[in-house]
Amino acid sequence: MSSSRVGLRLAACLLNISEARRKYIVENIAKAALLDKNGKKHPQVSVLNIFSDQDYNRSVITIAASVDKLGSSVLAACLEAFQAIDMEVQEGIHPCLGAVDLVPIYPLSGITVEECGVVARSLAEDLVRHVPGCSVFLFGEADLPEKRSLVQRRKQLGWFTRRDFSALQPDLGAAPARRCGLTGVGASPYVMNCNITIDSQDLSAGREIASAIRGSNANGLKGVQAMAFPHEG
Repeated sequence: MSSSRVGLRLAACLLNISEARRKYIVENIAKAALLDKNGKKHPQVSVLNIFSDQDYNRSVITIAASVDKLGSSVLAACLEAFQAIDMEVQEGIHPCLGAVDLVPIYPLSGITVEECGVVARSLAEDLVRHVPGCSVFLFGEADLPEKRSLVQRRKQLGWFTRRDFSALQPDLGAAPARRCGLTGVGASPYVMNCNITIDSQDLSAGREIASAIRGSNANGLKGVQAMAFPHEG
């Protein structure tokens, strides 16, 4: 962002969508984040990065904006994603429950994580209002009063193991529709995501490494969350 924007209250969203193999869809979703309702470029919104993994069939679109613009920008991207991605036919190695799988809001400068929680909650309410069949679970500062972590919510909802929506109870919206699935929306301090490939097809080795570095373990690395999945490299 240019120097003229220094001093803006900035927040970011690392939008996780369940699509990577159709590049044009990912690009259209990213473009939607940049345009206002009149089709003009938002002056205070940037797409900083797009990371896509073909095996996972998952992309992460990093959107940064002034806090008053971020919600509408992310909403536009989500609307585009829900139109293009069908969870009934989606395939990929990475666990997921939703076409738009995860919408985390992070503070960057001049804004608190609690304020990001307000943005996230408002965005979640907009999603279930504008997208038929959209269902949302909340985490972090958007999940009041419990403020349950993303890891805790994922475990509660069986995010790691299932795609059966019938028994899921969303926080907002009706029972998850098979096309849309279940979307996580929340806010927390900034989380940096890294994918590390090991030279082995032994998944147990990856899980052992993940367990060793995980911050929840006594000898792990503080603040680190780690998972291991198969990958063709």
